[in-house]
Amino acid sequence: MCHKPTHKEEIKIKTRDYAQEFTARVAWIKQVLADAGVSAVVFGSSGGKDATLVGILCKAACEDTLGVIMPCETTVNYGTDRDHALLLQQHFGIEHMQVSLTDTKAALLGAIGIPISGLPSANIAPRLRMTAINAIGAVRGALVAGTSNRSELYMGYFTKWGIDGVSDFNPIADLTATEVLEFLRHLEAPEAIYTKAPSAGLYEGQTDEAEMGVTYKELDDFLLNGTIGPNYHVIERSHNTTAHKRRPIAVFSE
Repeated sequence: MCHKPTHKEEIKIKTRDYAQEFTARVAWIKQVLADAGVSAVVFGSSGGKDATLVGILCKAACEDTLGVIMPCETTVNYGTDRDHALLLQQHFGIEHMQVSLTDTKAALLGAIGIPISGLPSANIAPRLRMTAINAIGAVRGALVAGTSNRSELYMGYFTKWGIDGVSDFNPIADLTATEVLEFLRHLEAPEAIYTKAPSAGLYEGQTDEAEMGVTYKELDDFLLNGTIGPNYHVIERSHNTTAHKRRPIAVFSE
């Protein structure tokens, strides 16, 4: 069960200096690459806030940074998501490539041969993206940068073994969705990217907040300030039921 603060004054709220943090995070990425003996980064360029911030940080740390756009099925993937991924890469001079996974998903579903729909079907896309980006990273001798933020990780709002749950390093895992947005404003990222409704784009009309059952404002107010809002029970339940996503693989031991 997650900690439920009882005294507001016990919550330490950190005032973030994004200029200093940018320098620190870029230096950290450089050290991660140096420790691994590599000089290249790949990341999934989804056109969303998190991927945008990760792309900016990685490009500042490593000239050989590649954003991989991987649309799959949905019109938003081939529309706004791709447009905003290209906008990021044009704005910050980041190399990009596109890998369309729609036919790949259809071939996999055909090969499996049993009806798959709903969430099990939607989760195939991030798992295909994980496979594709790791293959590209291996060919380029690059590390894969993760793009999940603190809010998503706390809620377990990511696909287990998907691109959002598996990476070599993650430079924004300690930042809430609210802080990611503030960071992007500080960096003067294209406004269109951070003013749209957050969405994983796994199916038509999907939005993060509708699927989670809580707004990022309420979630982040809890994470940053300990505020218990009207949907705290949703946050607590989701955090508890998704604990398995944040744990290492269970292994037998006597």
